[in-house]
Amino acid sequence: MPTPTAPTIPVGRLTVLYDADCPLCVHLRHWLLRQRQLVPLDLVPAGSREARLRFPDLDHTATLREITVVGDRGQVYRGTSAWIVCLWALADHRARAHWLATPAGQPFARMTVLAAAKWREALKGPGGEGGSCGDGRCEVPGPPG
Repeated sequence: MPTPTAPTIPVGRLTVLYDADCPLCVHLRHWLLRQRQLVPLDLVPAGSREARLRFPDLDHTATLREITVVGDRGQVYRGTSAWIVCLWALADHRARAHWLATPAGQPFARMTVLAAAKWREALKGPGGEGGSCGDGRCEVPGPPG
């Protein structure tokens, strides 16, 4: 006899917590807002007053280190899973998100997230200070050389 499963409740809305002091994160925020959304996305600065009011039980220091997406039913996605769920919410990228969630696609998703983290670290410097963000004005670096 099959084991009964809990009914799945669809996600109706997602909140993306992004680092408002990171030029890459802000660029991706704007990109997400320009996309046709199948699931509405609210983009809220990580660690902000609004984020703390919406999600009082969340580790807000961690949300500044790693992208975090919260579903309207309390689901929490971090890192690679957060990026995949963001793509899943978009009309033109849902198929790609499904593939990235497979065993074949997961290494590509992970490499992309690690590359973005390295670039972000180079912009902000270790611990979120220094780099081209030390004076509070982050700039995208020019091409090497």
